[in-house]
Amino acid sequence: MAEPLPIGVLISGGGTNLQALIDRSADGSMPARIVLVISNKADAYGLTRARNAGIPTRVIDHREFSGREPFERAMAEALREAGAQLVCLAGFMRVLSPYFIRSFHGRMLNIHPSLLPAFPGLHVQRQAIEAGVRFSGATVHYVSEEVDAGPIVIQAVVPILPDDDEHALAARILQQEHRIYPLAVTLHAQDRLRIEGRRVRILDAPTRPDAALLNPPGA
Repeated sequence: MAEPLPIGVLISGGGTNLQALIDRSADGSMPARIVLVISNKADAYGLTRARNAGIPTRVIDHREFSGREPFERAMAEALREAGAQLVCLAGFMRVLSPYFIRSFHGRMLNIHPSLLPAFPGLHVQRQAIEAGVRFSGATVHYVSEEVDAGPIVIQAVVPILPDDDEHALAARILQQEHRIYPLAVTLHAQDRLRIEGRRVRILDAPTRPDAALLNPPGA
């Protein structure tokens, strides 16, 4: 059996997606182990989640550096020292520079609470409801130099209900984020992902040509 893939996770807040990765690593369903969690905020609750699981943590506060590049070099050095071969962004609220992204090209994943390329950026559930779309969801993608625009690995589709506000929609999307992020890490760890331009090919992936979702269901 292959050794679990060592991964590093970058956070800024509560770390619920971090917790999903911790849980799936612990139960063996995700063939990866978290070797380091880095937060740019010392009070991020995700640090407590990591420490409770016995995972090493580092606080690297961007405000203590003279600019973005020195801050990112410190993070990159910490990840390399820990032996991380994949970097997962899990609510990390800093835009990364081309330097950092190129340092981990093809080895950095992000999760976004919309069906990219629709609704990049912030307040995406509000954007989706105001646009009147019938579906939203979550996307795991490789990180590129263009924000929220890297090659897509996996998506989960969530219907927008008539009485949804952004908070109710966000809560249902978050449940799916917790499902698909460990799955994306698993596919990467199994070497089943091939980046081909802007697309990701998944080796040995099942297909359902007749699959479709309708919202409302009886339409």
